[in-house]
Amino acid sequence: QVRLVESGGGWVRPGESLRLSCRASTTIDSVGAMGWYRQAPGKERELVATITSSGDAKYSDFAKGRFTIARDNAKSTVSLQMDSLKPEDTAVYYCKGEPKYGGVWSRTYWGQGTQVTVSS
Repeated sequence: QVRLVESGGGWVRPGESLRLSCRASTTIDSVGAMGWYRQAPGKERELVATITSSGDAKYSDFAKGRFTIARDNAKSTVSLQMDSLKPEDTAVYYCKGEPKYGGVWSRTYWGQGTQVTVSS
C-alpha cells in the first residue's frame, strides 16, 4: 500500500513563508509526475504545481514567482516552498503522485492533506 504523507502546514501571517513536504512510502524514482494541489473551503481542488520525474516543474499562475516545487527521488520526497503568502493561499494542501508506464505504481495516490492558514 502506497502512502503519501504531507507535513509542514500551519498558521502564518501574510508575507511569511512555509515549506511543505510530502514523503512517499515507496521509492519515487519510477513514479510519474508528483504535485501539490489545494482546496479552500467551498471551492474545488486546484493545481498548485507539478514536477516530473526528470525535474520539469509547472506552476499555476498564482504560484509563479512565489512557490517552488522540488523533488528528491533519493529521499522519496516532494517539497513546496511557499513565500510571500497571502490570505487567499489559505487551504488544505494535498500531495499527489501519478503512475508512469513501467513504474512501480499502478494508480494515482493522494496524501491526506495539510492545513495552511494565512491570516493576521
